[in-house]
Amino acid sequence: HYTADTTMAFSSVAHICRDVNYGWLIRNLHANGASFFFICIYFHIGRGIYYGSFLFKETWNIGVILLFLVMATAFVGYVLPWGQMSFWGATVITNLLSAVPYIGTTLVQWIWGGFSVDNATLTRFFTFHFLLPFVIAG
Repeated sequence: HYTADTTMAFSSVAHICRDVNYGWLIRNLHANGASFFFICIYFHIGRGIYYGSFLFKETWNIGVILLFLVMATAFVGYVLPWGQMSFWGATVITNLLSAVPYIGTTLVQWIWGGFSVDNATLTRFFTFHFLLPFVIAG
């Protein structure tokens, strides 16, 4: 039902919420489930700090990498409805990567799939939102 196209993304989300049976419930469970997942992650990090798990460098570093992957998954999912906040969130956050020396602007253009946040960006973010959970689980 979702369409990863800049002209249809917002309308397709509205269609899911309004016309698909229990679509509103599925969307809200998906969004709030992600927030609950982050709460669990923060408790897990707190427990790890309390028990000194950061002393096990390899395990801790893998956990930090997984945290960043989960954050990336949540961010690209936030962009998918393609509202004003989604568009400008994608524009601002991806532009932060332009501060990376030497490769920053090239990296941003690769993520965007062009010279601005557009259809290619939305398609890439939809793909990342689908594939990153499998990378995290693997």
